[in-house]
Amino acid sequence: MAAGRGEFFRSFQESFESLEKKPTQPALGRRQPVRGRGKPGPGGIQSGQTGGKRRKRRPKAAPSSVSGNSLSFPQPRPKENKASSPKIKTSPSKENLLERLPSEILVKILSYLDPSSLSCISHVSKLFYQLANDDAVWHKIYTSEFGSQTWKPKALAGDAAQKVDPVEGEVEDRSPGRWKKMYFRTLAGQEVNKWRRELRYDNSPYTGLPRQTERVLRNLNVSWELTLCDYRGREITMEQSRAYFFESSVVVRWSGPSFLTYPQISSIQLYGVRKETLKSPKARRPGWRSLIIKQDTRVPVRYIGKDKLVKLRHLRPCFLIGTWRANHGIAFIMVSLHFHKLVEKSLLGSPVCPFSEPVDPPPADNSDPDFGLHGYTLHFVLHNTGAEIMSGHFRELSCRTIQIRAGLVELRVINRTNLSEHRPLSGNIKMPWKSEELEGVVENCCIVSLTLLDEFQKPFWCVSSPICIMMAMKQQSFDYSGEHFVMDFKDSDGQVKMKLVWFKEQKQFFLISLTVYISVWKINKHFSRAY
Repeated sequence: MAAGRGEFFRSFQESFESLEKKPTQPALGRRQPVRGRGKPGPGGIQSGQTGGKRRKRRPKAAPSSVSGNSLSFPQPRPKENKASSPKIKTSPSKENLLERLPSEILVKILSYLDPSSLSCISHVSKLFYQLANDDAVWHKIYTSEFGSQTWKPKALAGDAAQKVDPVEGEVEDRSPGRWKKMYFRTLAGQEVNKWRRELRYDNSPYTGLPRQTERVLRNLNVSWELTLCDYRGREITMEQSRAYFFESSVVVRWSGPSFLTYPQISSIQLYGVRKETLKSPKARRPGWRSLIIKQDTRVPVRYIGKDKLVKLRHLRPCFLIGTWRANHGIAFIMVSLHFHKLVEKSLLGSPVCPFSEPVDPPPADNSDPDFGLHGYTLHFVLHNTGAEIMSGHFRELSCRTIQIRAGLVELRVINRTNLSEHRPLSGNIKMPWKSEELEGVVENCCIVSLTLLDEFQKPFWCVSSPICIMMAMKQQSFDYSGEHFVMDFKDSDGQVKMKLVWFKEQKQFFLISLTVYISVWKINKHFSRAY
């Protein structure tokens, strides 16, 4: 009975497949197994057959669902011959109709697009990449944007070889897409020349710095970002919380969560970023990052103050890091940046290399080298994030060569013995700070911003850095009976020393001495001479 059901299902399966598709002929020399109820016996006869005749091999035997008393699983069908199923070619009507158009018509269509759309469509295919860089399209865009300016080749039209310009040492660009390069190069050059023109023709007579530095930075939408790196290679980027602008410097603060403690940080990188603002005030595209400073935290760090909540660390040259006293977590980071070449440093550097200031030829100085330095000007400011504590402008500073000691040139700005030069400070020396949720004030520390101009009224030494006040070991002047304090700053280019007196009755500091020391190495490098 079971065998009868098996034969019925097998015949039904074969008749169904014969209607659907003609079976494929088996390969030559390949023997197909004989299917039946039992195992094949000697001579190829199955044990379930009664007759002695051998069954004929079928071209394709469909597996039965039930064979005898056991279940059999479906067998995979043999692969069809590739020759029997040729590949169907796409009909010409189904191809991209736009790409079938002549290139002249496509170029005419693309000529109506703006530069941004052309840059986007160049990523569609190789054909559109070639058409989007067509010189005819970009020549039309260039002339419509910049008027009658035309590109003039350096080589003559009849020259077979490219001509090298003897002045610039560059080979004429005859490659395809030169008008596209010319457009973006001119566009970028016009923008750079615009803000450089604003910075060049309006300098302050006091600081020798451009008056429009703050306005240019705001108009160009320049901000500053920090990247904190730990010893495992992880990086955290922090966007600025606020910037405090002053006459010759800007103080930038970051107070977002960093998820790192100070001992975990291996380096700090400061970037200038210009982000393009879209129609939505909150939507911004990723901007160009210009590396300004990369500082390793393994260098010696100086503690410059503390209060009940935070400690202040001065990481040279300009980083001020506030950490919680409980767990060394970062509460805030502040950076003081001098205005000298700040726009160039924030825009024209690369993500891996800071902006390199061009080396100008040394100014012509016909004075006797033995006479020393003369005609120098100093603009000096003490301030914090909220207000100026002291500001002074000092002219006609000089130093003779006999005053050069220990590789430093001494410029006396405020003489301790001249009481008429002593100046009061308009307020206590303190540094307000603010984190995401808390704020406070650290006493006895602030920021010094110094601009030293040479005899040609050009910036010679520019510094903006945190500084702290300490009690003097001995009395600095017998003309005052109050407590005496000192403030020192030092880097590779020079040193600043200040002496102060605290008047308890007036609750006010008096600056009784200010001396600036310049490295002889810096002077010799600037003037190309040997003092």
